[in-house]
Amino acid sequence: MLSSVDQQSLNFSSSAMNIQKHALRFKITLLGLSPRVWRRIEVPSTYSFWDLHVAIQDAMGWLDYHLHNFMFRAGTNRIDIGIPEEGDTETTQLPGWEVDMAEYFTEVGVVAQYEYDFGDSWIHEVRLEKFLPQLPGTKYPRCTGGAGACPPEDCGGVSGYARLLRVLRRPSHEDYESSVAWLNAQTRKKWPYDLKAFDATKVRFDNPRTRFRKAFS
Repeated sequence: MLSSVDQQSLNFSSSAMNIQKHALRFKITLLGLSPRVWRRIEVPSTYSFWDLHVAIQDAMGWLDYHLHNFMFRAGTNRIDIGIPEEGDTETTQLPGWEVDMAEYFTEVGVVAQYEYDFGDSWIHEVRLEKFLPQLPGTKYPRCTGGAGACPPEDCGGVSGYARLLRVLRRPSHEDYESSVAWLNAQTRKKWPYDLKAFDATKVRFDNPRTRFRKAFS
């Protein structure tokens, strides 16, 4: 007898027609931070990895300034999907816009590592939580939950962000004023504000085709 997960996967993959009408629910967790920063998103099952990348960027609050990579482990093998560097013959990174997301996220529980900004090295866990039918009248992708504000771009990764937070908690610190000025410029907000705040209803998703044209024009 098939388990509920097996039956769900079987129903999901039974025909291309059904795939067109389904969505995949992911939980995206930014690793290394406490309290956790995470998002829950639902995206069309027909998405490519480029499309998923754009959805993750928008849900998290990143600005898509840097390179990214999805990484899967298959035994001792490693599969990388992102933006291959022109002329690079040493790596085998697949172009995300040519790879369907559903080729790798085949069953509930599959996990990928998503790295954004190879300098700051923000590592996210991307976990497939559920296959589900797309609801009539509902626009996808959509963000259905989450917690924690996204760190500012170019703050130095997990360790740099931790240092920034320590400085911001001490107005007497010698770097406080310069850090506040930098943060305000990066976020286009005025300090102080809640660094833990997140509202899923305010997430807006860009068209991945539009983002692709902007990135590669």
